[in-house]
Amino acid sequence: MIQTSALSLDDVKTILEASTGHAKANGWNVSVAVVDAGGHMLGFYRMDKAAPISAHVSFEKAKTAALGAKETKLFEEMINNGRTAFVSPAPAISGLLEGGVNIVKDGYTIGAVGVSGVQASQDAETAKAGILALKI
Repeated sequence: MIQTSALSLDDVKTILEASTGHAKANGWNVSVAVVDAGGHMLGFYRMDKAAPISAHVSFEKAKTAALGAKETKLFEEMINNGRTAFVSPAPAISGLLEGGVNIVKDGYTIGAVGVSGVQASQDAETAKAGILALKI
């Protein structure tokens, strides 16, 4: 039997606070979604002045990073490098843009963070700031 860790409510709060704190410090207005390993929503913040669509996109990025067990940047790069056929056979995932980062503990993806609202690299930076606050 394989045993893995899971995110607690306190972990989710830590991620959300650290991510939005990082965004606020940089003058960015974003939405941040945290999901479990199955892509199910655990927590969400939409900062003041964040575009309404960022709420949807942040969740999709988080879900894709969790289910794919990798950063969404890698999916975006794969598609941009010509593997466009990947888009059609993957109906469960639609957050194929940079800004979704999986959370890894003991070699297993235990969840993910998705951020939307600023440049893709800034979204990813914000997600990673939240994950870093977990100190795992």
